[in-house]
Amino acid sequence: MHRVGDKYINAVFNVSQCAAIVVPAMAERHDFDVLIERLDGVFLTGSASNVEPHHYDGPDTGKNGLRDSGRDNTTLPLIRAAIDAGLPLFAVCRGIQELNVALGGTLHQMVHELPGKNDHRMNRRLPPSERFAARHRIDITPDSLLHRLNGDVDSAIVNSAHAQSIDRPADRVFVEALSEDGVIEAVSVTDAKAFALGVQWHPEHPLVVEAPLSVAMFSAFGDACRARALQRNSIRQPIRAA
Repeated sequence: MHRVGDKYINAVFNVSQCAAIVVPAMAERHDFDVLIERLDGVFLTGSASNVEPHHYDGPDTGKNGLRDSGRDNTTLPLIRAAIDAGLPLFAVCRGIQELNVALGGTLHQMVHELPGKNDHRMNRRLPPSERFAARHRIDITPDSLLHRLNGDVDSAIVNSAHAQSIDRPADRVFVEALSEDGVIEAVSVTDAKAFALGVQWHPEHPLVVEAPLSVAMFSAFGDACRARALQRNSIRQPIRAA
């Protein structure tokens, strides 16, 4: 199945105020140049699967969890093409990990097994309605994109539902926020021509999608997509009758 959770679609429609089009994970069968020409932005969702470790020269320990090579081989080249073309990009959970790997960074496969790190995985002992409630603080880099979106406030409280996270940031990646135990929680792309932000938590979840920071991020993404659409339409050649 090629599918996406309803919460992601609702966040894009209701908060970003954009129409969401699902791109199937067809890997090399896509013409990525054609996709870039037709899209106004790319939103990378979370997933139960993880990026396969060979994409970042990571060890195949058997602890990497579910895999989805079709998604890897779709999103990784699409991310690079989107950033190079100046297409707005917003990445959530698995998405921030894909963003880092696509640009040459690496991942921790089991954060909770690292010395000094907390368990950032979803607490499945909680009722489903409570699993994405705000859980821990993040410290936001001053004068960063996320700092501006957060009203120049240097911290926020976010939810947590991930086993993996960024290890070594790619050279083009700027760390926007850290958790209290030093896990990278948000990044941007230093040389991006348009909005390019990734976050490790889930701002799209109904429990938090109306929080000020969630609204600010999805709204900024939507504004960037509309700016891209105007630019794209201004250079589109008129269709002439034969």
